[in-house]
Amino acid sequence: MERDEGTAIPVQIARRLRDLVLTGGLARGTRLPSTRRLAASLGVSRTTVIAAADILTGEGFLEARHGSGTYVAAHLPADRLEGVSAAGLRVPGPALSRRGAALARGSLVATVGRLFTPGLPALDAFPAGDWRRAVSRAQRKAGRELLHLTDPLGWPPLRRAIAAYVGPARGVTCTPDQVIVLASARQAISLAANLLADPGDRVWIEDPGYPDARAALRSAGLTPVPVPVDAAGIDVAAGRRMAPDARLAAVTPSHQYPLGAIMTLERRVALLDWARAAGATILEDDYDGEFRYGGRPITALYGLDGGDRVLYVGSFSKAMFPALRLAYLVAPAGLAAAVAQARRAAHAEPPALTQAALAEFVAGDAFTQHIRRMRLLYRARQEALVAAIRRHLDGALAVDPSDAGMHLVAHLDPAIPDRTVAAEAARAGMGVTALSRYAAGPAPGNGLVLGYAAHDEGSLDAGVRRLAHLVEVVRSTGR
Repeated sequence: MERDEGTAIPVQIARRLRDLVLTGGLARGTRLPSTRRLAASLGVSRTTVIAAADILTGEGFLEARHGSGTYVAAHLPADRLEGVSAAGLRVPGPALSRRGAALARGSLVATVGRLFTPGLPALDAFPAGDWRRAVSRAQRKAGRELLHLTDPLGWPPLRRAIAAYVGPARGVTCTPDQVIVLASARQAISLAANLLADPGDRVWIEDPGYPDARAALRSAGLTPVPVPVDAAGIDVAAGRRMAPDARLAAVTPSHQYPLGAIMTLERRVALLDWARAAGATILEDDYDGEFRYGGRPITALYGLDGGDRVLYVGSFSKAMFPALRLAYLVAPAGLAAAVAQARRAAHAEPPALTQAALAEFVAGDAFTQHIRRMRLLYRARQEALVAAIRRHLDGALAVDPSDAGMHLVAHLDPAIPDRTVAAEAARAGMGVTALSRYAAGPAPGNGLVLGYAAHDEGSLDAGVRRLAHLVEVVRSTGR
């Protein structure tokens, strides 16, 4: 039996036995093996099995017969049988709506912690001591305020810290009242989509692009229009031809995801010109804009626009750690209040203590020092990955270094299907993602998206050697 670390073992055993009864795997009146035999077969104590049996006896699924043993009840509780067919199989539940289906498709991100998972930061180098001290200071300074609901825009000291940071770091000049604290970049995109467009409206998305953004826009009832991306970023001229009347454009100009292109100034100006002429809004997702290794980070698109047509989305999940679940949206001054109310209506307010601790962390030197250290570390780890690929996969996988980011796109020999390699890598416990999976339309190429930030040089080299073996197996078998 597979273990669920978040659920007590007797409850897991009871759940499994209950499912067997409901689906006909254990017929009514069947005598169960002794608790001693069940305990031995499951690898648990007899006390644990007895506790599970007691749960099901109390629910009416089992009955104990003195001197004879424990049996599946002859007459099962009627309320528990609703939704079960005469054949003992569950009748399908309510059908998903189109919006529900879009939400259920979820993300392409592999299991967190696996080698090569894109977007996972270096948790081994995170300054845990600084974070603990920030949490302690927040509790000490804020006290009972943390027990109440926060400002609809988010914790005021955090909004002040974010506004002070994004101005010099990203060229995003704003006031704290324009900053709305959220749980994720996807939530920011979803709120903006619901506020600024109506169901059926068209929206430009990058192709290939961030799957979660595409899903958020679809779930808001919008119609994504895949616009091709090249080395200069999103092709604005193509977008004008395909959907000149689009209400929104969702882009990653500072480091396009997943291809890594940096949008040129010419394309940025063209995009802003189109948005002004069309009365459209640009959603700028700056998901890893801090991590640029050559020169200063590129000024955000928001900085060029002056904040009229661009909503800037930033996240701390990659700069800090994924479980933090904190992001932010910088909105034009006249829109911030509406976004804040939409956030409150969606019950999407992140925990006050987490916001207060992050405010302490960002307002001091800890955050900027951490970012500087990560830039050096990530550049070294990227160099290690490139060297390992050229050493172990030369001729099968081609890769070039990048000036930014936490992942690389490595291009496969066209005869080796990227999805097959990714599937084999997943079975081997790696978080490799096929480039073709990011495409909304025809696949833009055949390659692998490889995250490198979370793993040291030795692990990356060993992982590439394992990947080389898998690539050779796929090539030789022709799958």
